[in-house]
Amino acid sequence: MSGSLAGPDGALRCPWALSAEDYVAYHDEEWGRAVHGDDALYERLCLEAFQSGLSWITILRRRPGFRAAFADFEIAKVALFTEADEERLLADPGIIRNGAKIRATVANARVLAGWAPGELDELIWSFAPDHTSRPAPEKLSDVPAVTDESTALSKALKKRGIRFVGPTTAYALMQACGLVNDHLADCAARHAG
Repeated sequence: MSGSLAGPDGALRCPWALSAEDYVAYHDEEWGRAVHGDDALYERLCLEAFQSGLSWITILRRRPGFRAAFADFEIAKVALFTEADEERLLADPGIIRNGAKIRATVANARVLAGWAPGELDELIWSFAPDHTSRPAPEKLSDVPAVTDESTALSKALKKRGIRFVGPTTAYALMQACGLVNDHLADCAARHAG
C-alpha cells in the first residue's frame, strides 16, 4: 500500500502536501531541499520557531509578511532592530504577533551577527545524519518528531545563545532544509533536485 497520495497532476506526494493548495509548491520545490547560507538558515530557523504551536500553513501563508517585517531575514539588519521595531512588529497583522517569538528573533540575530560568516551554516549542517542511517519512511507515522541529532542540534544552538529552538523545532528545521529526507519512499519529490 502506498503512503503517498496522487495529486491533481497524478504525481504521488506526501499526504500532508495535498491537505492545502499552498502546500503543493512548498512540498515539491522547497521542503527537504538543501538550504545553505546564514541568512537563509536564519529565516528557516525563525519561521520554524514562529510555527511552534501553530499550523505550518499559517506560517507559509504569512511568509511574505514575515520577510517584509524582518528585513528579508538579513541577520545584520535584524540585529539592529530596536525596542521600537519590536513594538512595530507586535502591531503587524502580516506576521504572528507573539512577543516572545519576536524578541527571540531579534535576540537571535544579535547573537548570530557576532558569528563568523558561514558559521551558522557549518554548525547546522554538522548535525546532518548519514542519509543511509535510516530507511525511507513508508507512511507518515514512520516520520519522527525528534531525533538524537535534532536534540543535539537544539542543545548546541542553545549553548551558543540561540533561543526558541527545542528538539522538535530543530527537527522541523532539519526536514525543511534538507538535512534529512522525510519525503515518503514513493513520493515523487523524494529523489527530485
